[in-house]
Amino acid sequence: MLDVRRLRVLREVATHGSFSAAAEALSYTQSAVSQQIAALEREAGARLVERSARGVKLTDAGRALVGHTDAILARLADAEEELQAINGLRGGRLRLAAFPSACATLMPLAVATFRERHPGVDLSLCPAEPDDGLTLLRAGEVDVALSIEATFAPPRTDAADLEALPLLDDPMYIMLPREHPLAGRSRLKLVDLADESWMIGTAATCPDTSIFMRACQVAGFEPTIAFNLDDYNAIQGFVAAGMGVSFIPDLALINVRDDVVIRSFGSGRSPVRRIIALTLADSYRSPAKQAMLDVLVEVAGEFGARRTELALAS
Repeated sequence: MLDVRRLRVLREVATHGSFSAAAEALSYTQSAVSQQIAALEREAGARLVERSARGVKLTDAGRALVGHTDAILARLADAEEELQAINGLRGGRLRLAAFPSACATLMPLAVATFRERHPGVDLSLCPAEPDDGLTLLRAGEVDVALSIEATFAPPRTDAADLEALPLLDDPMYIMLPREHPLAGRSRLKLVDLADESWMIGTAATCPDTSIFMRACQVAGFEPTIAFNLDDYNAIQGFVAAGMGVSFIPDLALINVRDDVVIRSFGSGRSPVRRIIALTLADSYRSPAKQAMLDVLVEVAGEFGARRTELALAS
């Protein structure tokens, strides 16, 4: 392997035509220059310079090597400049994944804030359900993935490779058709809806589904599941059509239909889901990644402070 520092010495010898002039340009001793050239010749396995009374000139091998040296040093300078830009948040890239309701609420604010502060970083966002985002994260295709966990669930045994940063506790509400007999109440007890048909998510591992099932269990009934749907906009449509009722998290209240109503729980603490930012535990935390995590915490805090009450008074 050729030593880049010795290549630089060879280039100075070629430029100045003597060891002494190259030594002066590099602030080396002439002996040090001579030693560097001798070591480079051993690495190259070829004679690189010829000395004469008229100075030093390059051999064919030396000229070939100097021809490549300029390109090598230029690329190294570019690499150093790019690294400095990345470390200074003036360059680099950051890839994000987030589930739909976070894409519609937290992520626009986070991305806008990040870009205002660090316009040189290339950001990309991939909409992905929590399990899909986790797959992308573990495959190295994204750097940060927003996900959901149930606040009552024990730590996952398969998550030793993950680092979770809590962002926000997202409360659940009850969604009813506007013409439902209980729609006139501002608050509802879950047990009052024990005989209703329900719309919930499809995946058995979906945190929203586990939160719903746990709440029904605590209320003392086994829910009747009419349809399994993962899209809260689709769930709203089925609720509006009178096919049943559903839970809906606060983050999904960004877009509420006129023909449904959203009601709070009547007593006790509402079921909540926790929004978290996942990274790989042993991955390099670049300045851009850390800056985005800081922004997510900031935005989530602001969002929680002005928690929307959309549709609760309708």
